[in-house]
Amino acid sequence: MSFITRGFRGRGRTEDAPPERVPPGQYATRDFPVLSAGPTPRVSLDEWRFTLVDADGNERAWDWPQLLALPAETVTVDIHCVTKWSKLDTSWTGVAMDTFLADVANPGSHALFRSHGGYTTNLPVADIIDGQAWIAYQYEGEQLEPAHGGPARLLVPHLYFWKSAKWVNGVELSDDDRPGFWESYGYHNYGDPWREQRYAGD
Repeated sequence: MSFITRGFRGRGRTEDAPPERVPPGQYATRDFPVLSAGPTPRVSLDEWRFTLVDADGNERAWDWPQLLALPAETVTVDIHCVTKWSKLDTSWTGVAMDTFLADVANPGSHALFRSHGGYTTNLPVADIIDGQAWIAYQYEGEQLEPAHGGPARLLVPHLYFWKSAKWVNGVELSDDDRPGFWESYGYHNYGDPWREQRYAGD
């Protein structure tokens, strides 16, 4: 689609990646491709907020200093893009979604994440708990660059990378599964790279 910002031209393919770590139809790359739906937002840290609305409508928000004050984790994970590249052993630092949800009485069954610029993506709550998802603000020990979703992005490495929303600023929890941006354009509602769930019907 013409509104996708593409910053990758296929450089850095590697053929020596362990096959058990690269899902079907993917290839490993040393690059970190940049693909975005629309222009890159520039979000001031003074203005940044992450807002959580639970399934009962209760709202809580964290500003940037409050985010940094939360317990942080550094994880090394493989990431897989629906455009068929995979990048292995990527290192991220951020706050587990379990931390944000710790005091939520009613998380519902589904989450709709929102981003600066209007992007959204939907996930089952079961896929953002138990150490499966983070609000990440560092990549390889450095502040996350805007092109890769900085100041902070969602990181859900077990699903295709479009689920890891860039420039994240909030999540709405509910018992309704509402499709996000790419899901509304025909991408798979769940997006498991190991089952090649790229598009609806896969």
